[in-house]
Amino acid sequence: MPRTAVPALASPVPRAADSDRRRTSASVVLRSVLEHGPVARSTVARLTGLSPASVTEYCARLAERGLIRESAAPRRSNGVGRPHVPVDLDDSRFLVAGVHVAVPYTTVALLDLRGRVVARRELPHERTEPGRVLARAAEGLAGLLAGVPGRRPLGVGVAVGGWVDREAGTVVAHELLGWREVPVRELLGARTGLPVRVDGHARALVHGERLFGRARGSRSLLHLFVGNVVDAAFATHDEVHYGPRSAAGAIAHLPVPGGTEPCACGATGCLQAELSERTLCRRARAAGVTGSANPMHVVAAAAGGDAVARRLLVDRARATGRAAGLLLDVLNPETVVVTEVGVIHFEDCLTALRDAAGNRAAAVLPTSFPDSVLAVAGGSVVLDALFRDPLGLSPEAI
Repeated sequence: MPRTAVPALASPVPRAADSDRRRTSASVVLRSVLEHGPVARSTVARLTGLSPASVTEYCARLAERGLIRESAAPRRSNGVGRPHVPVDLDDSRFLVAGVHVAVPYTTVALLDLRGRVVARRELPHERTEPGRVLARAAEGLAGLLAGVPGRRPLGVGVAVGGWVDREAGTVVAHELLGWREVPVRELLGARTGLPVRVDGHARALVHGERLFGRARGSRSLLHLFVGNVVDAAFATHDEVHYGPRSAAGAIAHLPVPGGTEPCACGATGCLQAELSERTLCRRARAAGVTGSANPMHVVAAAAGGDAVARRLLVDRARATGRAAGLLLDVLNPETVVVTEVGVIHFEDCLTALRDAAGNRAAAVLPTSFPDSVLAVAGGSVVLDALFRDPLGLSPEAI
């Protein structure tokens, strides 16, 4: 063998492994700054287990990309020695765009790197053809971006109910919108000129909760979303379970014992048919509470003292709690987060939910984003990708 040849077993570590290690290290550094900033680099090293030299290197690279910056006021350790100059997230430069497509309207929003909503609009659907809905979303985002000159968008996150194939960027099926195999990433990317990521809204909200919400740090997390669409998402150790073609979390047709609502699938008592906002509003109209198809009108009536409206919301929360209890038994997550309109607004709805969930009631929490849940869902699709791979930030954005 020539002296310059390298035996196969002596080959260096593959570059892919090096890249994965760098991506993971950069991610844990940025997450530590998000959670603890302003924070000294030495503290980041202690929190992450990385060497001080590695932390210094990654902080420099993240600062070059405009993701972190040194805090203005240096701090001294015990009042002696060189001051520690803490680092903090730089939330002044970049934004992410979020789109949430619901049945009656689309929410478009801009969020900063802390997941805070900077601007948003609701765009009622005149029709729900995918091209029209996504074109209006692109126009709405353009209008929001025009109002924040100097802030640069990193990308667009789209959150939708139903079956969403994250890898393909496609809504495979959304029964209530009538969407089938809609290439959302392709269509919206062409209209905005920005990178687009697409995910189901329950999974998107898991990302939001683990980054910015009360469920941060939970070893396992279940999110139950109860709107017009009812679905769920489950994560362990920051990894959301997607399943083949991202079909995990489809619980719309779970049978509800004693359920009476007919479902479009032909069965009676499916979970989504029983709990959807359409059902809530139909029952409210039948009871004379409101003539509207807007669930917020039921909430407003309950807040104004309407006992029937309050009972409808408590009953729905209780039924949601039974569903949460079933999922608790099956998946045994450390934390359950529920997004449901009554639970968001009324303590007795949360109590009814927890009572029905069973002996793990303390693990059940309402959403951390009561005033902005749909906007946060869309933005979290992009923010999750950013915090997982901060060094992959597009050079065009720097």
